[in-house]
Amino acid sequence: MFHRLTPVRGRTAVLAAVGLILTLTAATSRVPPAPQAPPGPPATTIEAAPGSSTVLSGYAIQSTAKVADPAAAVSSPGYPATGWYPAGSRSTVLAALLAAGAHPDPFYSTNLKQVPAADFAVPWWYRSDVDITDTTARTHLDFSGVISAADVFVNGRQVATASTVAGAYTRHELDITDLVKAGTNTVAFRIQPNDPRKRLTMGWLDWLQPPPDENMGIVRDVTVRRGGPVALRDAHVVTALAMPSMSSADLTVKARVRNDSPATVTTTVSGTAGPAAVSQAVTLAPHETRTVVFSPADHPGLRLASPRVWWPATMGEQPLYELDLTATVNGTPSDTAHDSFGIRDVRAPLNADGARQYAVNGRPLLIKGGGWSPDEFLRWDPTYVEDRLKYALDLGLNTLRLEGHIEPDEFFDLADRYGILTLPGWECCGKWEGDVNGTEAGEKWEDSDYPVAKASMAAEAARLRHHPSVISFLIGSDFAPSRTIEQGYLDALKGADWTTPVIPAASNASAPISGYSGMKMTGPYDWVPPRYWYTKQEGGATGFNSETSAGPDIPTLDTLRRMMSPAELETLWKDPSAAQYHRSPSATFATLKLYDAALSNRYGRPTGLEDYVRKAQLAQYENVRAQFEAYGRNAKDTSEPSTGVVYWMFNSGWTSLQWQLLDRYLDQGGAYFGAKKANEPLHIQYGYDNHAVSVVNNRTARASGLTARVTLFDTDGTQRYDRTVTGLSVEGGGASGTALTVPASVDDLSTTYLARLLLTDAAGREVSRNVYWLSTEPDVLDYSDTDWYYTPTTDYADLSGLNAMARTRVTATAATTAGDGTGTSTTTVTVRHTGTGNTPALLTDVHLVGAQGKPVLPVRWSDNQISLWPGESATLTATYRTADLHGSAPRLRVSGWNTPTLTVPAG
Repeated sequence: MFHRLTPVRGRTAVLAAVGLILTLTAATSRVPPAPQAPPGPPATTIEAAPGSSTVLSGYAIQSTAKVADPAAAVSSPGYPATGWYPAGSRSTVLAALLAAGAHPDPFYSTNLKQVPAADFAVPWWYRSDVDITDTTARTHLDFSGVISAADVFVNGRQVATASTVAGAYTRHELDITDLVKAGTNTVAFRIQPNDPRKRLTMGWLDWLQPPPDENMGIVRDVTVRRGGPVALRDAHVVTALAMPSMSSADLTVKARVRNDSPATVTTTVSGTAGPAAVSQAVTLAPHETRTVVFSPADHPGLRLASPRVWWPATMGEQPLYELDLTATVNGTPSDTAHDSFGIRDVRAPLNADGARQYAVNGRPLLIKGGGWSPDEFLRWDPTYVEDRLKYALDLGLNTLRLEGHIEPDEFFDLADRYGILTLPGWECCGKWEGDVNGTEAGEKWEDSDYPVAKASMAAEAARLRHHPSVISFLIGSDFAPSRTIEQGYLDALKGADWTTPVIPAASNASAPISGYSGMKMTGPYDWVPPRYWYTKQEGGATGFNSETSAGPDIPTLDTLRRMMSPAELETLWKDPSAAQYHRSPSATFATLKLYDAALSNRYGRPTGLEDYVRKAQLAQYENVRAQFEAYGRNAKDTSEPSTGVVYWMFNSGWTSLQWQLLDRYLDQGGAYFGAKKANEPLHIQYGYDNHAVSVVNNRTARASGLTARVTLFDTDGTQRYDRTVTGLSVEGGGASGTALTVPASVDDLSTTYLARLLLTDAAGREVSRNVYWLSTEPDVLDYSDTDWYYTPTTDYADLSGLNAMARTRVTATAATTAGDGTGTSTTTVTVRHTGTGNTPALLTDVHLVGAQGKPVLPVRWSDNQISLWPGESATLTATYRTADLHGSAPRLRVSGWNTPTLTVPAG
């Protein structure tokens, strides 16, 4: 992430800031002693069956600064790892130290700053014991995810060096058959320190305060594979869906068979790919490897009639097929392979305006996405990941972009299951973009980097190619690669049978071979007003914007109190010029100065922390809503349509004040519900640029018989304008239509005013409600002074009239039902405006809480942060895990812009 008018200056500033942070935290090594508990997990029992693959259950780890013994001793069975730290099967060094309680909560205050970087300036040992009973099978060590490099040892013998086991994404298979013995064996990794500016690994740049260990460790499974004389590797299915009919699909099955024995061997490779059976005999010379191919020409069953086609979540179902192969020798299984795959067609040509336009199964779609972040310490929690993916669907998003930090296999399995598209790619601004197609200065590559990059691409392509959720690979982020690097990537992708589009860069860049990217990275990354998104320039709603947002996203007060000290919270609302540790290590994004200026000028200066947070939620709701609404409205324009927008970011891996639609603890505020409102299936919306009221239909089918009503009110509830249009029809698939245009001026309308938009169907049911707070004095942007991260606002909309809204009253009643055997509960709440007078209740928020009033999270609401006029009511539902109540009765905390907070029982 970083771009544009001054890319070198911006990137250099960030890297310098990060380097300064690491220097400041590089105190004298003071790793606390490990707790007096077992040094690591018990020995992993290795399965003996041919084709089995056993994951090492964990490690004992220790700094080499505290281990004087030679590598041969450390990596031998029986070595007394006394005082070492336990680590999980996927763990960075710091993640293990945190799990052991060596450091306080790194998400709170400046605790992370207190962890000395010097502790991670030396290699660390990772040591794991395995029990093997049968030594007749061949044994291989298979792994990737080493950050940044490692010397590898088995039973006291070095089997690989850090010069070969280098790069976070390279995959390695080591034959250790001659080294293992019956009983306990030891596998050990001596992990080298990481520097993402000098190694092809993972970094954080300006996303968050970087972990002092720079994620050094092993973050993917290390497995022990067993087999007979013939190994089966790289088994996969290449699918070709007949377009546009989708009436048939050709499956081509491929696998590498390798003779690991010193004798000539004949093996039979057989199995199934979906409903089709395949079989082929292959004779291999000693140590020969050959690729077997099963094609529809030789196996007619591989041409499927009426295939079950995989679709994104909002467009259809997500069926998957299975591939199962076995290599047998003399009738005895020698190795097996299993995979799942989906059948779908993805294309992304450049449209007439040069923008990348994705189509899945021949159906164009607007990419509505968010930038995905893993946990800062790369800890894998499948439940936490699944919760966030469900949130993405709840928000109406269809895509997640993974810039670097490409998640483990299970992430993509979940994306396949839920129908969430993914855009993985290499990250910007560190070593990955040290040698680009241009004159930008970066970390220039050494000769040893080129094979690591190519091997990384080959490994990730082989890992991701079968996932129907993966619709591209971005081989560049802020810059496109040089010709030499690009050729290596393209060769690796071709060798892996990669079939989806390869994108040269996420920015407005070209690669020597692949050509133009069709994407833009114009930002913004800091505050701009809602009307910014409607203009077809810079980051506005045209083309494919690969990363963009109005920057800061202040969490809820509940989350702020979990992540910041009282003194920090005081500074948060009082001092816009103060550096905010929980924003960014970048000097560009260190403060909230732009954001706070907008908040004060538009809404009025905050009077306290609670006032600051409530104004922030209002501001974030309107801004995020406008971003997605503008891109949604312009998606079908005949000139310069919008084709994709990736909100920067979907989530943060840390407790953050910026770039997040949901916070670390999965709480939801204005940004979340603004996005959810904008992306609802059938949606009525207002254009800040032209006052047009549009209906956007994100459903597949055409919608007809619709009625749109627009009413304008003063903030005291006095009605100043009202118009209804009937008989509206809108095509499906993201089409939009203009229902009416609100007059540019309305007599006697207050400077700050409210617009209520209602959409009802043919039966009179309300299908979309959208409320705006607007000003007769618009925000004014100075595009001539645009910087790479924002466009200045010279005059602000006057929304201060909201502060004078009379206090009014809402009531709520609720009931809860437990899901039958699902472990979930659903709370249904009816919120009513029961106040007197005409004043509406603006942005009423309902939070599900348990004991001590703490939010129950995650929770998925049917709708929230609603605005009601006198006499109106709304019924909302909240779905959540019953266990997250921790035995307490559910309650609802109801609050709003101009309503008192109340708590009601929901049991």
